[in-house]
Amino acid sequence: MRTLMGMAVAVGLVLGAAGPAAAHGRVSADIVTAARGHGNVVSLTFDDGPNPPDTLRLLDVLREHRVKAVFCLWGDHVVEHPEVARAIARAGHTLCNHSMHHDDLSTWTPEQIAADLRETNAAIRRAVPHARIPYFRAPYGAWGASADVSASLGMRPLGWRYDIADWEPPGTDVLVQRLLDRLTPGAVVLAHDGGGDRSQTVEAVDRVIPVLKAQRWRFTLPEGC
Repeated sequence: MRTLMGMAVAVGLVLGAAGPAAAHGRVSADIVTAARGHGNVVSLTFDDGPNPPDTLRLLDVLREHRVKAVFCLWGDHVVEHPEVARAIARAGHTLCNHSMHHDDLSTWTPEQIAADLRETNAAIRRAVPHARIPYFRAPYGAWGASADVSASLGMRPLGWRYDIADWEPPGTDVLVQRLLDRLTPGAVVLAHDGGGDRSQTVEAVDRVIPVLKAQRWRFTLPEGC
């Protein structure tokens, strides 16, 4: 649990450079794990891209099924593939800061975290000028002070309800079953479009979306955006 002192340090640190909007407490540091809306709603979120060709194929799949998602962008990969970051934004998906180098931030000082998050936002905005970045997701879900720091920088901390564990690809059929078996109303789902070969994830998403739509599930963004 974050302490009041820890929150004060983090907020105080970032407000010096973040400006008055953060000072007014407009963004909560509570970690979001729920999708917007009521009933059978779900939010799809994808980490560790941009990663051609898998991110580009995923964009095709989401366009075909008319679904919007959140893409949590690894800063180094944005620098390597700015054109893919632009494609994500052009398609109308929501951008999320996922740190510059995908480091474990849990033991970092608020000053170190703030510097990393600002560097990542700058990298994203060099690729996508004036990009809106409403969320931050901590690598490995290791938050430390990063939830408070991200909120003071204007980004809502984004968690998840369940992870389909596709970082070691188990086969498309397994991923499809995990998506269907673990889904609960209001879930924020964590999957990956980067960090390796994610073709199985892309195929699983392509197969699962029509099934869920036939069951009257709705795809929404996470709360807090």
